[in-house]
Amino acid sequence: MSDAPVPQPALRAAWQVRSRHHPPTIRFDRPLDTLPVSLTGPVCALQCAHCGGHYLAHMRPLAEVDPATPATSLLISGGCDRQGRVPVDGHLAQVAALRPGRRLNWHVGMIDDATIHAIRPYVDLVSFDVVGDRETAREVYGLDLDLPDYLATYDLLAEHLPVVPHLTVGLRAGRLSGERRAVEALAARDVASLVFLVLIPTEGTRYAACEPPEVGEVVALLAEARVAMPRARLYLGCMRPRGAYRDALDEAAVHAGLNVIVNPARTAVEAA
Repeated sequence: MSDAPVPQPALRAAWQVRSRHHPPTIRFDRPLDTLPVSLTGPVCALQCAHCGGHYLAHMRPLAEVDPATPATSLLISGGCDRQGRVPVDGHLAQVAALRPGRRLNWHVGMIDDATIHAIRPYVDLVSFDVVGDRETAREVYGLDLDLPDYLATYDLLAEHLPVVPHLTVGLRAGRLSGERRAVEALAARDVASLVFLVLIPTEGTRYAACEPPEVGEVVALLAEARVAMPRARLYLGCMRPRGAYRDALDEAAVHAGLNVIVNPARTAVEAA
């Protein structure tokens, strides 16, 4: 775990903003009834530097999901094609059979207008990953995309569907790259919610030997986002390192004024 200090002045400023704009409550989510589903099984054309298909292997292939599953929520995701799109069109009949009585959260990647309209009847929420600079998109995904490309897709989604942007801190081998640029752009759009994730160096991937970003750097970004987005609901999502790193980050996230922490460390509960 990094020894970088947590920025106390930034935390105080963030807490003042939170106190003015939000009630004195925090939500701790433990999504035990959510089943992650992969439309492509373990297959992904991109083999991204931080994942390499590792996380797909822990999802349930769509063909193996029992329509009688007790899960009340499904995360509909999968591997991407070479353009960064999750191929959803050929699976809609199977997804529709799982829809009754369940909440569906989709990861769709760089989707187009026609596909948005095709999936619209089966969507409760879209989780959309935003990347803040071309260098990160190239290094991690092998895609020649920049922040304006991601924002254009986000805007297209937001015209038709409920969408929550996600931002992975330290995605570029544990280094902050375009994250602040992305926060500024999303703040300018006055987004209602933003989910922060943190790189987990994962065995078997190109980033296996990397270190996650320093806790102090992550917390500084969270505090800056709280000030820049005073009315937004800010989340600390499930993807972040465990152990002492999570203990330190989660506790600081409470003081940075986040509204929701998924699978919180005990330190965060005590701090709250």
